[in-house]
Amino acid sequence: MKREDITYFGAGPAYLPSDVLATAAGALLNYEETGLGVAEHSHRSELATNILNSMKADLAEFLDIPDTYEILIMQGGGSGEFSATIYNLVAVWVEKRRKQLVRERGENVSEEELVKELQKQVQTELRLDYLVTGSWSLKASQEAARLLGPEYVNVALDARTANEGKFGKIPEESTWKLSQKAALVYMCENETVDGVEFPRFPKALEPTGSEDGPIVVGDFSSTILSRRIPVENYSIIFFGAQKNLGVTGITVTIIKKSLLPPTISPAAPSLLRKLGLPIAPVILDYATIAKNNSLYNTLSIFDVYVAGQVLKKLLATFPDKVDGQQAAAERKAASLYAVLDAYPDVYRVVADKSVRSRMNICFRVTKGGNVDEAEKAFLKGAVERGLTGLKGHRSVGGIRASNYNAIPESGVQKLAVYLKEYATA
Repeated sequence: MKREDITYFGAGPAYLPSDVLATAAGALLNYEETGLGVAEHSHRSELATNILNSMKADLAEFLDIPDTYEILIMQGGGSGEFSATIYNLVAVWVEKRRKQLVRERGENVSEEELVKELQKQVQTELRLDYLVTGSWSLKASQEAARLLGPEYVNVALDARTANEGKFGKIPEESTWKLSQKAALVYMCENETVDGVEFPRFPKALEPTGSEDGPIVVGDFSSTILSRRIPVENYSIIFFGAQKNLGVTGITVTIIKKSLLPPTISPAAPSLLRKLGLPIAPVILDYATIAKNNSLYNTLSIFDVYVAGQVLKKLLATFPDKVDGQQAAAERKAASLYAVLDAYPDVYRVVADKSVRSRMNICFRVTKGGNVDEAEKAFLKGAVERGLTGLKGHRSVGGIRASNYNAIPESGVQKLAVYLKEYATA
């Protein structure tokens, strides 16, 4: 089967624009007539630095990222950021408390007194809040409990309590149990497995205008570049590249400069050890990565190059930048949901209408009463029509049509036609 014969709806690694891949294939063999491929050049070369800086500048332009934020290119994927955000923000929390104690008690306060008071504050006040709305936010909260201990983790929202033990809804904000002055509040903007997406930024987490406002961490791994983000509502935004930005291998972290040196440095490792708190591995330490322009260790410049080419294509395609891509994403999602809703006896969308994902349309096929057999038949027919990657996540089953940026509207319409044909056959 040829590439042009299929539309791939897999959740990641995801479909990429063919022209971007063709350009990258040429660059992999001989980049700008240097006689070497882009992956062979030193990551510390001027060429590599230019690729990196260009990609970061285009990302900032497409998303309108303010210059009060730093863009870090890291590795480890979203799962690595589950840990990195904990290491870094707990260290910042401790350092802020240490500085406050020094201001209150004077520069001559003893190390022993500081440690004793900080131990008390860690035990009574250190909390990390998690909004658990699907499989990935659940994993994030579990990683926090593994690294710190469950006593420091507050699941402020478990969406399963509002949906008979399953994900698929987001309860009203009035039911959330947020901590006072949490070290972080984590939210996954779009849940790929469960087809749930926050329709808007939560009012309960909006900035207060003071230093005590919420430290919000946004996981945008599957929805980045597909909708406008109120960037200034977040302290940290992170995402893997492999859904909408590029190929597997790099992770982007957008972080407020006020959480980095010289404004503030993380607490010293020696102090964190005395407090029994974990210390970030150096490749997950935001201050180190920022200081070295994301080149502390060997970064995959080829992956950065591919992401840069995707961004250049987006900027050329949409003069209105992310707003144009958002309109396209919403059109594609609406066309699929319209068909699914038109045949309620054949299809059941997993997520509640109020929180349906535009990026991952998750549904079950109920035609004939035997769901397993119906879904096997549906998938078989889809593959025969060149519609691939539709099988749901192994943990939940069902069907999942990922609606990432590179998937053409013509491919989505092809799926919509098949949905109708299958329902009426």
